[in-house]
Amino acid sequence: MKALVRYTLLTVAAAILAALAVLWSLGAPYFAPSQDIFVQIDRGSSTASIARTLKQEGVIHYEWQVYAARLFHPSSKLQAGEYKFDSPASPLTVLDRIRRGAVYHFEVSVPEGSSRFDIARILDRTGVIAGKDFLEASADPALIRDLAPHAPSLEGFLFPATYRLTHTSTAADLCRMMTAEFHRQWKKLGAPSADPLKTATLASLVEKETGNADERAIVAGVFANRIARGMKLDCDPTTIYAAELDGRYTGVIHKSDLASKNPYNTYQNPGLPPGPIANAGAATLDAALHPAPTEFLFFVAKPEGGGHVFSITRAEHEKAVLAYRHAKHNPG
Repeated sequence: MKALVRYTLLTVAAAILAALAVLWSLGAPYFAPSQDIFVQIDRGSSTASIARTLKQEGVIHYEWQVYAARLFHPSSKLQAGEYKFDSPASPLTVLDRIRRGAVYHFEVSVPEGSSRFDIARILDRTGVIAGKDFLEASADPALIRDLAPHAPSLEGFLFPATYRLTHTSTAADLCRMMTAEFHRQWKKLGAPSADPLKTATLASLVEKETGNADERAIVAGVFANRIARGMKLDCDPTTIYAAELDGRYTGVIHKSDLASKNPYNTYQNPGLPPGPIANAGAATLDAALHPAPTEFLFFVAKPEGGGHVFSITRAEHEKAVLAYRHAKHNPG
C-alpha cells in the first residue's frame, strides 16, 4: 500500500513538473533571430501547417508548442497574413500575435500630384514592388473601365494616399487598392453626371500647376476659359509628361519638347490631353468639378513665390512673365 501511495505521489509530482516545464517553455522567449524573419500564413492554413512553418523559420523551437499554446484559446481563429519577427518571443506571444492578426505591413505613401512614373520611382526606392512592374500594370485601364471606358491607362485614377503592402503584394494588387480608393473618393464627391475622365484630366493639370489650395478652383477656371475659347492650354507639366511617355525626359524642358507632336503636349494640341498626367487628390478633383467663375486666361508664378499672378489680357500676362524672369535672373 505504501508503495502504491509512493508511486502515485511520484507520478503526480512528475506530472506537475512536466506541466511546469511546458508552461515555462511556452512563456520563455526563443533566441533572437540574426535577421528579421517574415512568415507568410496563407488563408485556411491548419494548425499543423502553421506549427511546421514557424518551426522551419526558426520562430519557435518545437512544433508541439503551437498545439500547447492553442489550448489557452481553443476557439480562436489564427489569422492569415504576413508576420514579422525581429526579437525574441515566446510561443504564447507568437500565437497571440497570429490570433489577433497583428500582420506586418510596409507603408507606401503616394503624394498628391504623383504620376504613375513618380509612383514607380517611389516603389523602386522601397524595394517592395519593382517600378517597371507597376508601370506595366498601371498601363492597363481595365480596373477603371466602369467609370472611364476611354481612359488610356490608370493614370489619374491611382488615388494618392498611404497604402499598406506586404512582401507578397504585387503591382496589380496596388493598382486595385488605388483604383478602389479612387472609386470611394469619386462617390463621395457626389457628381454622378460628371465625366470622370475629363474631370481627372483637368484635375491633374491643376494639381501639377499649383500647390496652393486657394488657387485650385481659379486655375481650373483659367483652363476652362481657354478650352471654351479654343486656346491651347500651354501647360508645361503636359510637355513633361509627354516626354516621360516617350522616354526622353531629362529633368528640364527643351525646345524639342515644346515642339513635340505627342498628343499630351498642350503647346501643340488644343484642349485637354487624351488623359490625366498625374493623380489628383480629392480637393483638386472637387476644384475641377467646380471651376471658379473668372475672366482670367493666363497665369504665371509670382516672382517671390507662394502662388501665381493671374491675368485677363495677354499684355498683362507678358508683363507678369517679364517680372518673373527678371526676378529669377536677378535674385536678391
